[in-house]
Amino acid sequence: MNLIDKLVDGKHISPVLPEEVKNYMIDIDGTICDDIPNEEPERMRTAEVYSDALETLNKWYEQGHIITFFTSRVEENREVTEAWLAKHGFNYHGIMFGKPRGGNYHWVDNHIVRATRFVGKFTDLVDSKENIQVFKS
Repeated sequence: MNLIDKLVDGKHISPVLPEEVKNYMIDIDGTICDDIPNEEPERMRTAEVYSDALETLNKWYEQGHIITFFTSRVEENREVTEAWLAKHGFNYHGIMFGKPRGGNYHWVDNHIVRATRFVGKFTDLVDSKENIQVFKS
């Protein structure tokens, strides 16, 4: 039975990836390249790529993980964004535009969400115990 065909009480449920496959949602501006706001779209063509981001994300892609860019860039910047990603050789599965701006994100979902704050350099991920907010049971 494939992921789409999974049923609970005779009803389809949302797909769940195998535990070994990660579904990475990666920001663009300030995470894989220079931090460029939507108010200056002309700079998007010449943004400097963070080389450690390119190497790490392409490695994750080759390992079979899903790479989706989730950006605050607006849909009008799709063409320049896709051209920039291709020019620099990023491998990915999709791009989602229109992420809310301003940070301090609180993602509420019925699936496991693991958040990793980017602080200047891509490396392999390591386990760490941090404080998180959860719903009171």
